[in-house]
Amino acid sequence: MKLSLRGLLITALVALAAGFSGVWLGMILFGPGPPPPSLHEVVHERLDLSAEQRARIETLEQGFSVRKSALEREMRAANAELAAAIGEEHGFGPGVTAAVERFHDAMGRLQTETIAHVFAMRGVLDEEQKGAFDDAVAGALTADPQ
Repeated sequence: MKLSLRGLLITALVALAAGFSGVWLGMILFGPGPPPPSLHEVVHERLDLSAEQRARIETLEQGFSVRKSALEREMRAANAELAAAIGEEHGFGPGVTAAVERFHDAMGRLQTETIAHVFAMRGVLDEEQKGAFDDAVAGALTADPQ
């Protein structure tokens, strides 16, 4: 049985198209689902907060926003310090070490502030709302990065 070049090309193209179709279908059927809702979305859109709860959470969020911005500015300043130290020392010298420690300190304080903020918001919720909130927090902490 003799195959022609044209027949081989057609067979190869059909096989390639079938392969791409299979990959596409697999991604659709078995790929990651939609991302979990953000904590912000859960709190503001899914918990059916009372007017008092909304006002209390808004106050908490305003205070947290100020603290978060300050710590983010500190992290940016530590990065600028790190860039300067790397330019001067060209290695892991005392300036680089100090800048890294400054950044890690600010990042750790931001994480601590964030956790305190999460618990403060949780304190505003009723028992039923706390369950949905806790699920959202757990989902946010364990979700794969997008």
